[in-house]
Amino acid sequence: MRTDEVHGAGLMTAVVTTGTGGYDKLVVSEVPRPVPGPGEVLVRVLAAGMNNTEINTRMGWYQDGGWNDTTPFPLIQGTDCCGIVCADAETDESIVGRRVLVRSCMRVDGFSSGETRWLGSDMNGAFAQFVVVPASEVFAVECGWADGELATIPCAYGTAENMIARAGVRRGSTVLITGASGGVGSAAVQLAVRRGARVIGIASRAKHDQLRELGVDEVYGRDVDVVDTLGKRSVDVVIDNVAGTGFGPLLDLLVRGGTYVSSGAIAGPLVELDLRTMYLNDLTLLGCTAWGEDVFPNLVSYIEAGEIRPLLADSFPLEQIAAAQQRFVEKDHVGKFVLVPPAVLDQA
Repeated sequence: MRTDEVHGAGLMTAVVTTGTGGYDKLVVSEVPRPVPGPGEVLVRVLAAGMNNTEINTRMGWYQDGGWNDTTPFPLIQGTDCCGIVCADAETDESIVGRRVLVRSCMRVDGFSSGETRWLGSDMNGAFAQFVVVPASEVFAVECGWADGELATIPCAYGTAENMIARAGVRRGSTVLITGASGGVGSAAVQLAVRRGARVIGIASRAKHDQLRELGVDEVYGRDVDVVDTLGKRSVDVVIDNVAGTGFGPLLDLLVRGGTYVSSGAIAGPLVELDLRTMYLNDLTLLGCTAWGEDVFPNLVSYIEAGEIRPLLADSFPLEQIAAAQQRFVEKDHVGKFVLVPPAVLDQA
């Protein structure tokens, strides 16, 4: 049997998140293998990236702050998927057996609507041996990267590309990126550098050398007084997934007509905003969750052209998800962690 063929339902290994709480809510289980319906494909997961969102969901972060709706526990999480499309009666043969990335942010009502459906948050995701997704959301990638390297891309790079595109970053822009060593932050550094922007990063000092290798022009510690160091009205765009008490000074950095863009708030979601700073300086504040239609195809093209590179911090067997998440929250790494599911030994 070809390795891209899977017949029958059978069972698979998955991590089932049973509800909000601690690591005990991550249960390694044998569950029914999903069966694709009309317009869907079955993907054998090769590697699955880890993100803040999976931990935040398990911890109940979005219950008061508004994801799409109540999280559908029990849930197989996993927002990042690198896999191989398996054969099925309705699967387009041209995609069968090809290595693909799954678009994490799906626009259920088309790109004219802002409604989204997220892999691993609104539907079962990639912390398993197999996942079923809409056929429109798989993108073949031709490159020499390892599976784990590809699995670092979807959520972090998709989110960063969407922020950068919506903020209008271009050659000559000066961009400040907070949390520059994290998954989204390090992706944003690469993608802003790719556009020819001047990039300033904020990160712990132990990670500065790695960020310089990614192309940042200046990098400062998290304890720096950014306004005193850089000066008011010195930055065109702020890309901030940190928020917390540092939010206000970031707006003071922006030039008249500048843009602040965010898709996260790891230091705290409640901030103080002096509206005078915003309206007297004609600032634009952008919240970015729903990806534009070009975001993911563009990322695939950057990969295939060798214009970006993966930042794989470490890999763990899927069964070690609790240990991986414990390492993740220590924030002593640059880039992304990935989980690798058990090999599929019997696909019959």
